[in-house]
Amino acid sequence: MRLVFAGTPEVAVPSLHALLASSHEVVAVLTRPDAPVGRGRSRQPSPVRSVAEHAGVPVLAPTSARDPEFLERLRELAPDAGPVVAYGNLLPRAVLAVPRHGWVNLHFSLLPAWRGAAPVQHAVLAGDDVTGASTFLIEEAMDTGPLLGTMTERVRPDDTAGALLTRLATAGADLLVASLDALESGTAQPVPQGSDGVSYAPKVTVEDARVRWSDPALAVDRRIRASTPAPGAWTTFRGERLKLGPVRQTQGPAGPGPSSPGELVADRTGVWVGTGTGPVQLGEVQPPGKRAMPAADWARGARPSPGERLELDTCGG
Repeated sequence: MRLVFAGTPEVAVPSLHALLASSHEVVAVLTRPDAPVGRGRSRQPSPVRSVAEHAGVPVLAPTSARDPEFLERLRELAPDAGPVVAYGNLLPRAVLAVPRHGWVNLHFSLLPAWRGAAPVQHAVLAGDDVTGASTFLIEEAMDTGPLLGTMTERVRPDDTAGALLTRLATAGADLLVASLDALESGTAQPVPQGSDGVSYAPKVTVEDARVRWSDPALAVDRRIRASTPAPGAWTTFRGERLKLGPVRQTQGPAGPGPSSPGELVADRTGVWVGTGTGPVQLGEVQPPGKRAMPAADWARGARPSPGERLELDTCGG
């Protein structure tokens, strides 16, 4: 089939590679416009655009999918189907109507669970044991279209959102190709999503990534892993933001441990912080203007006083 692939970030790259290697023809790639990146804020192409240009595939990067010139060009391309992986823009009705087999979205959850922008982060935050990926035909409503296929993936106890998403992106690429194969052969049997088990996964904000030390240790661990690598978990120490890598739930140090949420206890081997139920041991931390480092190294420089605490956030969430 003739395909126009829509995707933007690195997580979409495995699917584009799989489609380029398949029996289908990728006639164009649709991606977000170049965006400012890094401290210098220089404009950089999306990872998907870079792969497409290296492969010699034409790239479409309209500011809006409602752009009349984009719609005209899409009609000229006459795609049979439009595979979509994390494109980042809603496709209007006129665009949805162009491919004769429609647009096929690869979504990183077992729909109808975790509809929305951040399904993997919310699966980790909620403590799901199993998640997966789904392919479905896009409708105007968000992530509600009939399912073409699913695959499952176990959530490991130490999974960050980034690690889990990497596995799903690789395995999901094969699911996407198989779904398109089924559409081409006429064997696809779209199944309407049920109304049971619907949940939503809005974007995880910087404020969502702020650690609540009054939460149970299990919830602290999940919040940090769900926020890694983006937007990045954080707390404050002496009025400055301290970024946090994944922690370990432990019994505490050999000597007296933290007795209240947010309290710090450090020795030569590590740093422990109190939570609502028990201590966690910090992994890597990143003070302002410095690189990430083991928490024990940070503590040797910061020298927290006995009883000193990381900020105690008593808000809900």
